[in-house]
Order: sequence, then structure tokens, then C-alpha cells
Amino acid sequence: MKTTPITPSDLRNSVVAVPPLCRKSDLTLAHEENTKLIRHLEAGGVTTLLYGGNANLYNIAVSEYPALLEYLADAAAAETLIVPSVGPFYGSIVDQADILKRFSFPTAMILPTLFPAKPAGVQIAVREFVKRSGIPAVLYIKDDAYITPEAAAELVKEGLISWIKYAIVREDPSVDPYLSKLVQLVDPSIIVSGIGEQPAIIHVRDFGVTGYTSGCVCVAPKPSAQMLKAIYSRDFDQAEILRAKFGALEDLRNAHGPIPVLHHAVQLAGVAETGPFLPLLAPLAGDLLPGIEAAAKHLLAQNI
Repeated sequence: MKTTPITPSDLRNSVVAVPPLCRKSDLTLAHEENTKLIRHLEAGGVTTLLYGGNANLYNIAVSEYPALLEYLADAAAAETLIVPSVGPFYGSIVDQADILKRFSFPTAMILPTLFPAKPAGVQIAVREFVKRSGIPAVLYIKDDAYITPEAAAELVKEGLISWIKYAIVREDPSVDPYLSKLVQLVDPSIIVSGIGEQPAIIHVRDFGVTGYTSGCVCVAPKPSAQMLKAIYSRDFDQAEILRAKFGALEDLRNAHGPIPVLHHAVQLAGVAETGPFLPLLAPLAGDLLPGIEAAAKHLLAQNI
């Protein structure tokens, strides 16, 4: 695992994969299957892995957290960046910060929540996390009400933020007053598009952010990595062709939930056995699985 601070170059050079976390039938970590998924991503040119919402770290027990961190630190290749998450609630944030202090992760993401939370309280939590963990935070902006662009900029100016995952969904991603304001206040080289391949071209090309996160990259890392390169080569026609490969599975994620659809898709495609869902999540209805399997296998066939 790479332990040096994450730079804009790191964010530019690799899609940020957001993988699910594989578990055994008793809900313990499935090390072998998680390693299969990590190697699949690394073989496809992905060198940054963010364990957050798709890994369902919202629901992880703090008592399991040290074992997860130890596994991730050991499983990743030497040049692979691993970003774990903490939170979303303050008690978990500070307890997990104390645990992270024992390891060498360069940053960790704070999972967002809207209730009970206020922007000023988010700022306090970020400051306390950095103080206790000794590392900067990844700020995950998923809703307009979570934190204002001005408050986010204050945290950046204080040197507390490694990078920002921007993931507010818009009907038209090209019309986004919040993101327009954010890139005026914060260097866009540390802002990452956080909603997969669908809005990534617009976010990088039109707003100047750096790279993007992806869940579907866990099925097909090669075309996602090729898409990132095409964007930075300004070959937007090719980037659109590559983006379209992810459309069917992303549409299913939008319709039935991004976390559970990806969890099923990775397993149904044959990439890794993701296993049961950690509550409070649960499997999708069985009649949805054939469609997810077909889309996932079709996408995997594009991994060339």
C-alpha cells in the first residue's frame, strides 16, 4: 500500500474505484474474495481504491474496524492507494480516528449524513478527526445541505482536506450552481467527480475537476481507465463511446440503488463473491437479479 500523501497527480492518473466489501456467510470479512477484487482492479490500471458507501462502511462495527484496516493495508499492491472511510456519526468518527492513528493510511473519507447534522457541526467533526487521526480528511459532499461551499473552502484553507468527493446528483450535471461556486473557492485539482462515469466528462471538461470515482469500474476497470485517459487527451468522442459501455448497469443502479446493485453485479459477473449484505442493507428482489447479471456480464465482456 502506498502511504505518501495523495496528490492531484494521483487523482488524475487513476479512476478512484469505490468497491463493495466481500463478506462470508457469517458476515466476517472474506479476505480471499476481497483480494480477488483488488487484483482485478489493479490489473485494469486502477491504483486508487476508496472504501466507503459501496463497502457499506456506514454500518460497520467499530470493533471490526482495526481488522479491516489491517487487511486492506496488507492486501494492496505497493503502489496502490487505499482510502478507508469513517463515520458518518461523530462517535464513530472520533473512535475510528483513534484507530487510524495506528496505521499509515494517507487519508480517510468522512461519510456524510444529513440527520442530525449542520454545516458548522460538520466543520467541527472534520477538525476533530484530523486532530485525532493525524491525517487530512476526504470531504464527501453528497447533498447541498450537508456543508456550504464556503465552509468547505474554510476547511481546505486550514489544511485539513486531502481532496473532495463531489457527488450531488443533478438532472442536468452541466447546470450546477453549487459546483460552480465550489470550484471558484477551492482549487479544482483536489475536487473529484463522485458519481461514476455518467457525469464525469462534464465535470472534468466543464468544471475543471480532477478525475472521478466509480463503482462500475469494479466490473470493468480497463474501459473506465481508458475513458479517464481519453478525457485528459480531450478525445471527448472516444470518452463518450467508453462511457456508454457503463450505461446499462448504471441505469440499474439509479433505479434500484447504487450500493445493492453493485454488490450483486460484482458477484453475478464472476469477479468476486461479495456474499451477504451487512445490515441495515439487504439483497434486492430475486426478479431483479437476471437483469443485473446480464448487464454485469455484458460490461465485463468490455473489459479489454
